[in-house]
Amino acid sequence: MNDEQLARVGNIVDPDYRHVTKHISAGPPLVLPDTYLKWYHVRREDQVIDPAVTEQARTFLSEEVAGGRLPISGDLGFVIQHLSGDYIHLLLVCTWRGNNEMWETVYLKDIRRDGPFGPMSSSTHRGVMCVWEFGAVAHEHQAWTRYLRSDRGAADKRAYAESLFTGTI
Repeated sequence: MNDEQLARVGNIVDPDYRHVTKHISAGPPLVLPDTYLKWYHVRREDQVIDPAVTEQARTFLSEEVAGGRLPISGDLGFVIQHLSGDYIHLLLVCTWRGNNEMWETVYLKDIRRDGPFGPMSSSTHRGVMCVWEFGAVAHEHQAWTRYLRSDRGAADKRAYAESLFTGTI
């Protein structure tokens, strides 16, 4: 590909966009009768994720799993709760399946509206995740790969469950 060809593609970043640093922190896992999900918060440095919204998210996911609407019974994985902008909370529920596959369900809540979390609409070509969420996913990729290369005994599973990331991205 030459420079002329490159000039015609990838021109998607708004000239006024300024990329900011965000912070990822690990919270208590969501432990259900037969599902274990690590929990990550992603936010700008100047933001605080309201603990009440996190509690709503945890209750919502617990009810989704219990009601069979989120079929992750028996799964091991993680949740990314991302405060996107000032009002949108995204919940990326990711579990490990098929030996080496990450499966995902995404929900969102606009805190300007008094309503529950709901599924994010999908289309044929859709957004998957943003660059900040990749920080948690990159860590989880490495942790799961270590688990896959292990004997996969109880200690190895515990090592995966206890391997968490906190930092800036």
